Amino acid sequence: MSKPSTKVPLTDKDRRKQISIRGLPLLENVASVKKTFNRHLHFTIVKDRNVATNRDYFLSTAYTVRDHLVGRWIRTQQHYYDTDPKRVYYLSLEYYMGRSLSNMMINLGIESELDESLYELGLSIEELEEFEEDAGLGNGGLGRLAACFLDSMATLGLAGYGYGLRYEFGIFQQTIKDGFQCEEPDDWLRYGNPWEIPRPEYQIPVNLYGHVIQQNGKSKWVDTKVIMAMPYDTPVPGFNNNVVNTLRLWSAKAPQKFNFQFFNDGEYLNAVSEQSLAENVTRVLYPNDNYMQGKELRLKQEYFLVAATLSDIIRRYKHSKFGVPNATRDDFNTFPDKVAIQLNDTHPALTVAELMRLLVDIEGLEWNAAWDVTTRACAYTNHTLMPEAVERWSVGLLEHVLPRHLQIIYEINLRHLQEVAARYPGDDNRIRDLSIVEEGGEKRINMAYLAIVGSHAVNGVAEIHSELLKTTLFKSFYELTPEKFQNKTNGITPRRWLVLSNPNLSDAIAEKIGEEWITKLDELKRLREFVNNEAFVRDIQQVKQENKHRLAEWLLKTQHQQINPMSIYDMQVKRIHEYKRQLLNVLHIITSYNRIKAHPDGKFVPRTVMIGGKAAPGYHMAKKIIKLVNSVGKVVNNDPVIGDRLKVVFLENYRVTMAEQIIPAADLSEQISLAGMEASGTSNMKFMLNGALTICTLDGANVEMAEEVGNENIFVFGMTVDEVEKRKQAGYRSREFYEKNAELKQALDQIRDGFFSPENPELFHDVVDSLLNDHGDNYMLLADYESYIKCQERVSELFKDPIAWTKKCILNIAASGKFSSDRTIAEYAREIWGVTPTLQPLPHPHEGRPGTKNEGEATHGSSASLHDQGKK
Repeated sequence: MSKPSTKVPLTDKDRRKQISIRGLPLLENVASVKKTFNRHLHFTIVKDRNVATNRDYFLSTAYTVRDHLVGRWIRTQQHYYDTDPKRVYYLSLEYYMGRSLSNMMINLGIESELDESLYELGLSIEELEEFEEDAGLGNGGLGRLAACFLDSMATLGLAGYGYGLRYEFGIFQQTIKDGFQCEEPDDWLRYGNPWEIPRPEYQIPVNLYGHVIQQNGKSKWVDTKVIMAMPYDTPVPGFNNNVVNTLRLWSAKAPQKFNFQFFNDGEYLNAVSEQSLAENVTRVLYPNDNYMQGKELRLKQEYFLVAATLSDIIRRYKHSKFGVPNATRDDFNTFPDKVAIQLNDTHPALTVAELMRLLVDIEGLEWNAAWDVTTRACAYTNHTLMPEAVERWSVGLLEHVLPRHLQIIYEINLRHLQEVAARYPGDDNRIRDLSIVEEGGEKRINMAYLAIVGSHAVNGVAEIHSELLKTTLFKSFYELTPEKFQNKTNGITPRRWLVLSNPNLSDAIAEKIGEEWITKLDELKRLREFVNNEAFVRDIQQVKQENKHRLAEWLLKTQHQQINPMSIYDMQVKRIHEYKRQLLNVLHIITSYNRIKAHPDGKFVPRTVMIGGKAAPGYHMAKKIIKLVNSVGKVVNNDPVIGDRLKVVFLENYRVTMAEQIIPAADLSEQISLAGMEASGTSNMKFMLNGALTICTLDGANVEMAEEVGNENIFVFGMTVDEVEKRKQAGYRSREFYEKNAELKQALDQIRDGFFSPENPELFHDVVDSLLNDHGDNYMLLADYESYIKCQERVSELFKDPIAWTKKCILNIAASGKFSSDRTIAEYAREIWGVTPTLQPLPHPHEGRPGTKNEGEATHGSSASLHDQGKK
């Protein structure tokens, strides 16, 4: 009998080469790609192979891919102008795009051709991808959701446009020094951005400050300061449907870059100061610290986005046919039939006031007609249940920066409250609750209330979140206009979060159920048929183990940390915030550490806990939690008694690209916020789709995940929303839990007494005080601690049975179909925007680039691989 050979894990590249006939690149396409690549190296980068660097090769690759986009991009826009569909405008102050190269190649279906071309040129696509900067124009879930939504709008053939700001510096780069977070600027544009196209011909003036005068019985905003909004367009391709939509990002420019008078008078700094002050508006992304009050620059950013975008929308509405220089449509009655504006959280809520200003002051509509147009066009998505996170601007600041808008908001509020008074005569409390203007103390404008009053639809982002909006935060508004309120559970794009980030798992799935799931994710439910198929279970196990080995190698290379690939990979990656309860995770780590120390010869299931995320620079407690994770890790990782049975890793500078590396390797996903605090969450969906099991509270989308997969296939712990509320009403005392649970008391005492910070024993006093003080522990970690620890014991027990564990992983993948952003966007389209999604592709642009025969375009069909199914 021959000896069985040991199998070496394959790299993604080798694996792709193995995929049957589906993945084979066509020779004529490879030749065309090489030709285009070389042309860009010479004529765009202006270098030859003797002096070109890997960054130059990356840029040539990106321009080659962009060439494949251009024909489709132009055709798509021509198609929209010819057919004049209702257009959807998604306004978001954040877009967390990450890298674009791989995503573009997958959606275009040219991955295998490009891979082969570069291989023949002696280059590696994996190495070149490392030279692309993450476009980090977002803080976390909100910005990443917007990016997933753009992908789905294009894939569903919607005439969708993303509008945002082109921050010169994105979310800061996080470095860890002596366990503390340090922030460094994210200069993501320093080498240029190959995907963006500047459009100076569409620059728009944005007005600020000034005052309002009455002229001929009308209000006129005068003596303003002007900042120019310069658009940069980025293509957003759908998945193999030849649709390429546009993300338009605005950059602030001074109307006059240089003052010669100052220069001639010898005042050299003043000569350029106006430019510098104007361009500060899009200089940097605000970190999300939930406290935006009084920040004038933030207000200017929000208005800058809204003003530039609405001017652009109205320009496009008027010019309904492509290439027609004169306005063709002045009747605004049909505006809501052609325009849907979606406000991603309260940041763009000034849309309501600005659209009214444009319609009344500029276009000359009567107030009632303008209000009807505004409310029918606008819709608002809420992303938070925390009252302190709802934006409120002081009346004084608004009067200073946007005097006309304050007048308009007062008028909107007056008319709104007249309707309320008519509906509820003599109910002064209700009038106070429903007023957009908050009178208590300093007068403030509640931007969420403005968005609700000015929209025809208001939605939460998970079923439980949408219900809580109706019963807590927006209760009075729900009672006033219940028909406005909807739910749209968030989703993620399977193209980036499975096809791109986990090609081995994608292949294993495709071998069993084909490839339709890439655009119809609920097809994954067919995997349930294979849950008892030994070969399939083994395949899924092998894919996960290969991903875990790869992550272990990557962590050794990038963070110099050795981890055990046979351990449970236990991950919590999200913004560092008290409500997300990274501290509860730390208490479990310390408890596990103490148990091993107490029984060094005991049998323990090895576990590697990975925590990643950024804390807002001004958020003291979040930054202290990062230091605590690193301090606990230092003790645990260097204790010889512990060995590789427990390891703690803080993932430095967590971002989209890192998420694509680590999520496919996760065994356990931590979604442990206090019930009723997280609106939805999306990392929970990414982990589930990639075959991790979830430990969670019944919060956000976790509730729906449990419904989809069944409670027996997910680890649920902790209080429900109702139980949290009851405990609060009864008077929550965290110290009672501390005093009655010995393991919890030991862990907190160790933190307080300096066990994990011997060099500074008082370092974490404030962390423990925040949990044990009267009225402390706002997020009830101590109340949920015991339930959490017991649930983690169940996790370890199941992990001892690899077959049973993997079967549950398969059931989780099979149940994740609901959580596609395609499903979410289809619901927005039908129920809010009034448009119809389609998977019907646009015609293939057979012509090549102008001036070259068929260059840059595949004309003879293309390899119908997993990454190229559009021609089917």
